[in-house]
Amino acid sequence: MTLADGDQFDKEHASGERFGFGDNWRDFLSNLNDERIDVAVQSLQSMLEIDTLAGKSFLDIGSGSGLFSLAARKLGAKVISFDYDPNSVWCTAELKRRYFPTDSNWTVERASVLDLDYLKKLGQFDIVYSWGVLHHTGKMWQALDNVDLCVLKSGKLFISLYNDQGWQSVGWTWLKRTYCHSPKLMQTAIAALSAIRLWGPTTIRDFLKFKPFETWRTYQKRRGMSPWHDVIDWVGGYPFEVSKPERIFDFYKNKGYVLNKLKTCGGKLG
Repeated sequence: MTLADGDQFDKEHASGERFGFGDNWRDFLSNLNDERIDVAVQSLQSMLEIDTLAGKSFLDIGSGSGLFSLAARKLGAKVISFDYDPNSVWCTAELKRRYFPTDSNWTVERASVLDLDYLKKLGQFDIVYSWGVLHHTGKMWQALDNVDLCVLKSGKLFISLYNDQGWQSVGWTWLKRTYCHSPKLMQTAIAALSAIRLWGPTTIRDFLKFKPFETWRTYQKRRGMSPWHDVIDWVGGYPFEVSKPERIFDFYKNKGYVLNKLKTCGGKLG
C-alpha cells in the first residue's frame, strides 16, 4: 500500500469542500459477507460480459470500500486500486488483508484521478473501472478525459455517473454543499429531512401493505450498508456534478470509443 500526502484532502474536508465517503465505507466493511461479494462478482461478469478476468489488468479508480477490486481479483485480474480519501484507501487495503494478504497481483495506493503524472506512471489496463466516483472530483470533465490515458486500445472503460435532472440537480448541489459546510447538528437535521424526502413514500407504502419497514430492511440486506448511511452518502456527496447520457456518449465517441452497454435510471436520482 502506498499512501500519498493526505494534507490536501484533510484541508478540503475540514473546510466543507469535500465529503469523506471513507467514514461510511468503514461501517460497510463490518457488514460485508460472502453473499454481497458474490453479487459484486456477478455484477462485473454481467456488465463486462465475461466469465473470468484471468490474464487481464484491472484499474479501480476511486476504490471506496474495495469491494469491486476484490471482485475483480477473485475473477483472476491483476488489480491496482487507488482512492483520494484516506479512509477509503484503508478500507480497500483492509479487504486485501482479509482475502489476499500476501498477493503481489493486487496493489492499493492513495492518489487522485486528477493527477496526470500519477496516471501516466500506471500505464494502461484492459479494464478501467470507476463507479460513482468521477462526478465527485470537482472537475468531472477533466477526470473523464484523464481516465482515457489508462485504457488500452483493446480495453474497456466502465463508469457510472450522476444523471442531470435540471433544476433538481441544482437544488441537490446546493443542499450537498450546505450540508458539508454546516455544523454537526445542522447536518443531522438536513440528513433527517432528506431521509423523509427519499424514504417517506416507500415507508408509507410498506405500512399500507401491513409490512412496516420491509423495504428498509431488504435494502440493508442487499446493499450491506444501512439506508441511513446511504442517505448520508447522498446528502453529503460533494463535490457533485451531473451529465446527460448523450453528452458522455458523444464525449467518448469522439475519442474512438464504442458503447457496449448502457444502463440509465430513467430520469430518476442516481
